[in-house]
Amino acid sequence: MIGRHSNILLNPAVERRVIRVRRHWAVLLKPLLQTVGVVIVAFVLSSLVSRVGEGLWLPQSLLWYVAVGAVLRFAWKVLEWWLELIIVTDKRFMITSGIIQTKHSMMPITKVTDMSFLRPFAGQLFGYGTLRVESAGQKQDLERIEYVPRPEEVFEAISELIFGDKKQPRSHMLQPPRRGSRRRRWPLARWSEPEVW
Repeated sequence: MIGRHSNILLNPAVERRVIRVRRHWAVLLKPLLQTVGVVIVAFVLSSLVSRVGEGLWLPQSLLWYVAVGAVLRFAWKVLEWWLELIIVTDKRFMITSGIIQTKHSMMPITKVTDMSFLRPFAGQLFGYGTLRVESAGQKQDLERIEYVPRPEEVFEAISELIFGDKKQPRSHMLQPPRRGSRRRRWPLARWSEPEVW
């Protein structure tokens, strides 16, 4: 069944899920802009063709088929985004993706030697980043994980999981996102009135 493949791969008796997130919704911005562009061009060309003559129904129909095809392509991209999951357990990294043919990329957590994240300017605006995972041995599918939501929190949770104190029991689950402003509010300094002598 679609969407169930990620839960089948996890055995709660053997490993504990730490992180389970989708890529950030900003991954859909480029396909959305492409779709909007194709639909606008198809609409403009269709209106120009209809002004030229009524006997040009075939080009006009082809333009609308192209527009419908662009919308269906975007719907497919949204479904792919919805089904792709980034999962981190206390034993491994895993990405599951695919609609018709599913792909499972996995890397043991013990092979991670270094980790970093990058936040481009757009990522700072929208709240996503790229996680770079270096492992001992050959190149992995999971070397660059782009469009990770809340990258600081994901980075800290994974760093604590990999490099933290193994004896101390901790919950590495991410905290739910805070509502409201992202800035930390500091209390206003209250100045007392100067004493008069």
